[in-house]
Amino acid sequence: MAKRRLRTGPTAVLPTKPDPAKLLRIVQLADPGARQDGDDIVATDVRVCAPVEAAAELTGGVLEKAWAVRVVAEGPLPIDFFDRYLAEGLAFRLKGLAVCRGEVSDPADEAEGGPAVILPVRPETDELAPFLEQDDEEFTFTAGEVKAGLVPQKGSPPAAAELLPFATELTAIELRGEEPEKLGALALQLSEALNGLAVDRWRFRIDAAEDLVPPAE
Repeated sequence: MAKRRLRTGPTAVLPTKPDPAKLLRIVQLADPGARQDGDDIVATDVRVCAPVEAAAELTGGVLEKAWAVRVVAEGPLPIDFFDRYLAEGLAFRLKGLAVCRGEVSDPADEAEGGPAVILPVRPETDELAPFLEQDDEEFTFTAGEVKAGLVPQKGSPPAAAELLPFATELTAIELRGEEPEKLGALALQLSEALNGLAVDRWRFRIDAAEDLVPPAE
């Protein structure tokens, strides 16, 4: 069977050419198994192409100088929008924009979504009690202004691969609120207490609360 042609996919458009080692480290936050393959990076079902200089028209002139990092599928389409999330997460961390299906977006401006804690088993209410207060509904909680929901994790994000030997169905505590650093701090506390993994909205691992804040100019 002939190898399926690579599909052009979502793209992170960056204001400066990223260092290859830094780019790999960031991709490994989304997929710890990502590796260098020539000038590209190979991750789960996708290839992150080496940065190429792009015309300003790619972002409608928002970026005068632009470097495009395309995320293309190898074989069938990546599950759970991993290619799109990867492009958006890269754009967020490298102060760029994301282009998907011809639409340009700035991940740093998007208010939807928030961090999550991915767990190998569904926690009991008493395990959450030191951090979250249960609402009237069984699977919703609060911590001051922070809202939390306990939901089955859709799919298996590559970042959570380390949890899979111990579980076949993952659970996510989805956190929502107005202060990213407060959300990040709570996510890290929960992940440590419950042996889980704290991730951002694009399912990149976070190691500090500041990882949820757009990089300074």
